[in-house]
Amino acid sequence: MTGKKVPDVTFRTRVRDESIEGPNPFRWEDKTSSNYFAGKKVVLFSLPGAFTPTCSTFQLPDFEKLHEEFQVEGIDEIYCVSVNDAFVMNAWAKAQGVDKVKVIPDGSGEFTRKMGMLVAKDNLGFGMRSWRYGAIINDGTVEQWFEEEGFSDNCESDPYGVSSPQNILEKLRSSKIQAA
Repeated sequence: MTGKKVPDVTFRTRVRDESIEGPNPFRWEDKTSSNYFAGKKVVLFSLPGAFTPTCSTFQLPDFEKLHEEFQVEGIDEIYCVSVNDAFVMNAWAKAQGVDKVKVIPDGSGEFTRKMGMLVAKDNLGFGMRSWRYGAIINDGTVEQWFEEEGFSDNCESDPYGVSSPQNILEKLRSSKIQAA
């Protein structure tokens, strides 16, 4: 995966728009891979689904807590992508109190499929979802890759550790030291 360009896709997002009155002041906004990745150094992490236990208890909140430490290491943004629609991703971010990590809805799974990370999770009643992974992406090119072991359809376990924010941050720090 290292050296691979992220796929060029369009994400259907919902963004807050104060000019819209009522209880749901959001509008549709298409964003492309370029909007997210061009000219930036980012951490992207993907997970099987919003509101799921590991994702909600550890992965998303820990990336949020460590956001400033990632910035110190030269990371411009942290993105969480999941094969969920914009409504679910926004509701999950709100429920988690997340405002530093940006959520990216991959409702159709196109980005995940083109990244080669789409797996069946029918054994959990999820359908097609993302395998858990993380990446450091510089101007749209994968510099470092953090894939959980056991990539497979209907995996009986949900490995977590390689793509944890703590592991990615440690690798960022050690690669900076080695480059110095």
